[in-house]
Amino acid sequence: MVPPSVTVTRPLPRVERRASILRGAATAFSEGGFAATSMDSIAACAGVSKLIVYRHFDSKEELYRAVIEGVAGRLAEAFADATGRGDPSEAPARAFLAVAREDPQGFALLWRHSAREPQFAEYVERFRTLAAAFARSRLAPLLRDASLHEWAAETIVDVLVASVLHWLDRDDGSRDREFVVRAGRSLRALVGAWAE
Repeated sequence: MVPPSVTVTRPLPRVERRASILRGAATAFSEGGFAATSMDSIAACAGVSKLIVYRHFDSKEELYRAVIEGVAGRLAEAFADATGRGDPSEAPARAFLAVAREDPQGFALLWRHSAREPQFAEYVERFRTLAAAFARSRLAPLLRDASLHEWAAETIVDVLVASVLHWLDRDDGSRDREFVVRAGRSLRALVGAWAE
């Protein structure tokens, strides 16, 4: 029999443990960068031993890639989900902010840190290209000057990413609906100005 003062914990199921390691890795990589982050610091951030980390991931590079691929995948899912609901100009902000709130460190790792890591810059560039292609498909019918399509799409992605990252740094989530509305208005204003 376990004494009442002792807390008994059960091991986490594999999927939950993996998610916990990914969250810890995102935190560690965001704080120290890829080169300066050790598997020991990742394990400490995840609250597990280094052995447990290696049971799930073969290398630090595999772990970094898993974090950014996971965030990119969630963004694609959230974007598809948000596109069919509510004000279409708010959908991008709603999707990006939802994923950023789920995994703030992973979101920052993908958009803020990965571009500065030579072996991972291709990931953020690939996702940026996909996001810009989607934006371009939505903007093309609104902009008469075809030479602006690429520039406008890239600019929309930059504005959206920067807006979400700055919002995460300054708000606790209590005003997220306000952010989505204001971001939607801002995007509409930009597109309106470009369409003139």
